[in-house]
Amino acid sequence: MKKLSTLLLSMMLVSTSIFAQEVEKKSQAGHTDNNKFRQLKDVLATPNTQRTASGAPGHEYTQQKVDYAMEIRLDETNNKLYGDEKITYHNNSKNKLEYLWLQLDQNMRAPDSQTPLAESKGASGWQTPEKFVTDNMGKAKDFGFNIEAVKYEDGRDLPHTINKTMMRINLAQPLAPGAKFTFKIKWNYLINNSVEDGGRSGFEQFTDGNKAYTIAQFFPRLCVYNNVEGWQNMQFWGRSEFALEFGDYDVKITVPADHILDATGQLLNEKEVLSKTQRSRLEKARKSYKDPVFIVTQEEAEENEKEGTSKTKTWHYKAKNVRDYAFASSRKYIWDAMAVNINGKNIMAVSLYPKEGNPLWEEHSTRVVANTLEEYSKLTFDYPYPKAISVHAKRQGMEYPMICFNYGRPNPDGTYSDRVKNGMIGVITHEVGHNFFPMIVNSDERQWTWMDEGLNSFVEILAELDYDPNFNTGNLPKDIVRYMSIDQKNLSPIMSQGDYVKNFGPNAYTKPAAGLYLLRKTIMGPELFDFAFRTYSQRWMFKHPTPADFFRSMEDASGMDLDWFWRGWFYTTDYSDIGVKEVKQLYVTDKKSDRVKELIKTNPRAKAYFDSLGDLVFLTDKKEDANIDKISQYLKSLPADKKATLKTVPKYIYQVEFEKPGGLLMPIIVELTYADGSKKREQYPAQIWRKDDTKVFKTYSSEQEIKSIVIDPDLETADIDTKNNSWPKQKQDKFNKFKNKVKQ
Repeated sequence: MKKLSTLLLSMMLVSTSIFAQEVEKKSQAGHTDNNKFRQLKDVLATPNTQRTASGAPGHEYTQQKVDYAMEIRLDETNNKLYGDEKITYHNNSKNKLEYLWLQLDQNMRAPDSQTPLAESKGASGWQTPEKFVTDNMGKAKDFGFNIEAVKYEDGRDLPHTINKTMMRINLAQPLAPGAKFTFKIKWNYLINNSVEDGGRSGFEQFTDGNKAYTIAQFFPRLCVYNNVEGWQNMQFWGRSEFALEFGDYDVKITVPADHILDATGQLLNEKEVLSKTQRSRLEKARKSYKDPVFIVTQEEAEENEKEGTSKTKTWHYKAKNVRDYAFASSRKYIWDAMAVNINGKNIMAVSLYPKEGNPLWEEHSTRVVANTLEEYSKLTFDYPYPKAISVHAKRQGMEYPMICFNYGRPNPDGTYSDRVKNGMIGVITHEVGHNFFPMIVNSDERQWTWMDEGLNSFVEILAELDYDPNFNTGNLPKDIVRYMSIDQKNLSPIMSQGDYVKNFGPNAYTKPAAGLYLLRKTIMGPELFDFAFRTYSQRWMFKHPTPADFFRSMEDASGMDLDWFWRGWFYTTDYSDIGVKEVKQLYVTDKKSDRVKELIKTNPRAKAYFDSLGDLVFLTDKKEDANIDKISQYLKSLPADKKATLKTVPKYIYQVEFEKPGGLLMPIIVELTYADGSKKREQYPAQIWRKDDTKVFKTYSSEQEIKSIVIDPDLETADIDTKNNSWPKQKQDKFNKFKNKVKQ
């Protein structure tokens, strides 16, 4: 049985819209569908046999495979890297390929690079003498790939064309579907000092004369070819990252004999490069699930870094089904590791760091790696690779399959602040998490930065809170409010290519993460969201998903229509702002309202309708007209069993008008506070705005007076203006107005 308040309202709130006076129709221009709930079919790619309407790969989905066999040599004296690589390209598509495209990322910093030319840079009003000399008197360093040879497998010269950061291999005959092509490239380049010259990889020079090398983007790599982009050969300008194919790697890396090295893949020649003691410790680490085990201690690393050597060692690795390759090498490295049990499979969590990273790194790094693998696996899929490595680098935070480079250095005396510690824990969690997005769920970073950075930043929050429940993860989605409030000319939709975004960090990291957090906590709920997110992740393991595949998978697996959310949050720069416009206290009366009187007077149909209903009660905001006699009479006429199911006549009735100055659709979360201090919350789905995008009404009846109404009390919807969120409106002094402005 319905509550009495509901019955009364259904009796009292008679719709009058059908009795509106007929007016002469005015000629109006038509419009396209501008309803914010319209489906995304006009935006998303048409489903096909490779990418289905459900968001899953189709039965004819294909992707290319590229295998690399490389011999790499590190020249520490001259900071140069030499490489010989043999590439085998497998054409798994159904198309003939007239040429192949490779990425030459190191050319971004070559002397003839256009990257500096594309930057707007005025003269600085003040700078250090060192910076003045560097900017105005320094000679360009000879960075960039030196391609010594490109040859067929049999040694003949292979025609090729270099276009800045891309190289085209000109095939004599098109590569047929199902065929493979093997060729060789010999190259070298000058390694950049990542501290002085910048860059995602390079070396750090320490005051003791030693160096630590974190090497990535170091070899010519195949571009992605698929049915979405064709060849993804967009130039590398330094910001938007990489689109890469999966393949198998066989890599031999020759470095000074006293270096400790680790890399993507499994080490095949432990006996040749590790001492008996180191192998014994490593074996112990493979069985240690609680604490890391030192394979190289700090004392041993300090002793090792005192003397150089002219001898070399070659470390041999193999990696299966990875999309990239990286390594780190230094005589300064401390090395520790522990095992992680991922559903019965042993995974190694590993750290490499110089003494300058301690005591912070030995306390946290490997434990953070282990925690990240565990938590991401719960939310996505079981981590499939044999290890994950965290390498200390002074100014880097960068990810590659099984290995990442992370900042976070204590003061020289070993002390460190919570900010430095949390920064290190955060960057390790984030970069190790990238093993899942995009190293396995292999989205196109060059096009859609948010698909790896945004998704990863969201999962990172959950992993950090598991590592430390008091970890300062920020406050999403509130943290995105300030960004969404800035001048629209400085905003770009999330669905923008990363090189052309003004505020790259908030756009690619924070806003997508805030959107997913909002979906999980407020719109979908953890159960529906987690199942859908896991479904997407598992569908696209070791494949190339697009934004459409993500959007469709989330809806397909949850049974929720979220097109309104994707369209608003990802495709526009609209903001969220919902407020209480007006609250009226209403009273039951037997007097007709002025509106009803006018309808009866001017519309015969309305008069006939009201006459047919007999006795009516109405709602008015005039307290002096209150009269509940007809309600009392109606209640007396009811049988006893029906009366027993009813509550008492409500003492208070309120009509609340909600407004939406912001363009984004959002649920309305309302907290009512009653006279006795008790509170009640209601949440109305975003669909409440489907018939009117500017205002909606709700009516509340209660036994107690409502003292206050607050919208979004926990700041869940990224509302950029909370001044209209309360009734009665809160009075603010000048200090509080300033404080709220600063918060936003």
